[in-house]
Order: sequence, then C-alpha cells, then structure tokens
Amino acid sequence: MTQEVIFQTLGTLSGQSIGVVTLNIEKALNALTLNMVAAMQNQLTRWKNDDSIACVVIKGAGDKAFCAGGDVRAIYHASIANPNNITDEACEFFTQEYQLDYLLHQFGKPVLVWGDGIVMGGGLGLMAGGSHRIVTERSRIAMPEVTIGLYPDVGGSYFLNRMPGKTGLFLGLTAYNMNASDALYVNLGNYYLTSDEKQPLFDAMAELAWSQDNDTNHQLLSDLLSGMTQPHLASLTTSHLQQFQSQIDLLMAGDILDVHHQLSTLDTELDWLKRAQKTALAGSPISWHLIFSQAALGSALSLAECFKWELGVSVNCCSMGDFCEGVRALLIDKDRNPQWLFTDVEAVESSKIAQLVTSPWAADKHPLADFL
Repeated sequence: MTQEVIFQTLGTLSGQSIGVVTLNIEKALNALTLNMVAAMQNQLTRWKNDDSIACVVIKGAGDKAFCAGGDVRAIYHASIANPNNITDEACEFFTQEYQLDYLLHQFGKPVLVWGDGIVMGGGLGLMAGGSHRIVTERSRIAMPEVTIGLYPDVGGSYFLNRMPGKTGLFLGLTAYNMNASDALYVNLGNYYLTSDEKQPLFDAMAELAWSQDNDTNHQLLSDLLSGMTQPHLASLTTSHLQQFQSQIDLLMAGDILDVHHQLSTLDTELDWLKRAQKTALAGSPISWHLIFSQAALGSALSLAECFKWELGVSVNCCSMGDFCEGVRALLIDKDRNPQWLFTDVEAVESSKIAQLVTSPWAADKHPLADFL
C-alpha cells in the first residue's frame, strides 16, 4: 500500500530542519483524500510547535500535478444515499480541509509550496495558504467548481475578492486556466522558477542560515527565491488577465443577468477567452448565483469568517444543490452532460440560493467556531 502522503525532514547546515510534505497519489494527480488531509493536519501541527523545524515544503509526486483538487467521490456516494440531508461525510471532509488550509495561512513559519503542473480546487486551497508560492512554466492553475455545481471554496471567498478588478469573478465563473504569468499577476504565485530548478532550490535551502526566528527565516527564504526568480522575469510572457484586464472588467460588469448576457453574446477571436466563455455557459446556474453571492462578500470578511461562510454553503451544496449531478456527469458516469436543477441562470429561484447560503449551524455550534 503506497502512502498517500509522505512526510520527511531534511537536515540543514544550520542544524535546523526542513519538513517536507509530498502528496503521493500521482495517478490521481495527487487529489486530496480525507486521510491525506487528516495526516497533514496532524503532522503540520506537530511541526508548527517543533522548534527544530524552521520551514515546511509542500510538493506533489510526479511532474504532472501539485494537486488537482479534492477527491469528492465519497461525499457524492454518501449524498446520493441520503438525499436532501447534510451527511457526516460532507461535513467531515470540508471541515478538515478548511482547518488544514487555515492552519497553513496561520502557520507562522515559512511554508513553501512547489506549484508545478496542475493546481486546481483543493490544491489551490493548499497553495494559497503558503507564504512562498512557486509557479513554473508547467503550472496550470484553476478553480473549476462551476463545472460540478460548487463554487470556488477553500478560501476563494478571501483571495478571489482581493484580486485586481473583476478578475476573481471571472476566474470563478469561467474556470480559466492560469499560467505562471497570470498567477503572479493575481498573487496566487509570488515566485517563478523553472521545473528543473527544484533540486537546486532544495540544495540551496539546505545551506541557508536557518534559526528559530520566524521573521528571519521568512526573509532568508524570500531573498533566496527572489534571487532565483530574477533571471527569469524578462522572459515571462505577458499575462492574459493583465493584458485584457479592462475587457474582463467590462465583461463582468453589472448584475448576474448582465454578465450572463455579455458572455452569451461575446464574439471573440481569442482562443483562451472562447474556452472560458464555453465553460462558464455550460456551468451550473446555481453555481453562477453562488459565485455572485461570494463576490458580493467583498473584502470586508476576515479569512476565518470566509471559511465559516464557505463551510455552510459547501455542505448545503451537497445536500440540495447541483453538486451531486455535477460530480456524476464529470467524475462518475463521465458523460459530461449534467442535468442541472435549473435550466438557466434566470430560472434559479432566489429562495434556493437563500437556502444554500444560510448556515445549517448556530454560531456557537459551527464546526469552525474556534477559528479566530
């Protein structure tokens, strides 16, 4: 039985150690199972409190993906067996996943994420929590939840709403695949290395003068990565998101019906925008409304408040939204022909969205009540 996630510690010349997490289900593009999430939560908590660990690295096995998202099949099967009920499986998976993501955001010590290859959904939740987020020429980063009747969770309510202009809304509705330049532009990545620089990076990290001071360690790693990134900056292609920011803002302007009309009538020669348009228009009409509700949260909520909001919406999606049908069409039967609950965005009943965004728990009974 192969370990789904591998934990190692690397010694350094300073005497301090580096904790290394490797997501290890290469054939499933390192998609997160509940067991992996629980194991990481336990190990990372130990490393956070271990003075001998100066820094943590999270990477994926193989060269195709860092992490393609969460393995949601168990939630699907539980939800199908218990229609219109919030299942223990959905509660447990999303609760533990968000606890892990929140731990990374609040870790204190430097957390380096090697975001090479595919980084989607739950993988992006891990990456967004890292302090040092590396993208490469192979990075393909997206939040594709609109295709399965969900919405960009795992902290998306926090980081999408802090992106330039209407970029966050565009990424949520279209599942647009970002490359390294795009990720740097919207601050999902903050350093760029080529994929063959992974080992030289780890070798250099072993020689840093790590201490037990988090601020010093952050600066050491930042200086190393800035130095390694600098030679590549001139050769990076321009980000589509940056180059077409004003057009994206116009396309995403107005209310949900305005945006749906603008996307429906868009006539473009740009292949990347055509793909984005097609994905958005095929997506769940409920997801559209949830993504607009998420965008309406703005940037006033704290990270903890965002995760609390998301947990309620996510478990509700599994019991009374389009999630099960989306997962069936994409992952179970793979017919790619979802029969959404509503035929189009305009047909979605406001009472259904109100239900979905209402937390199933009282504030003091919320599974994430201890988030500060």
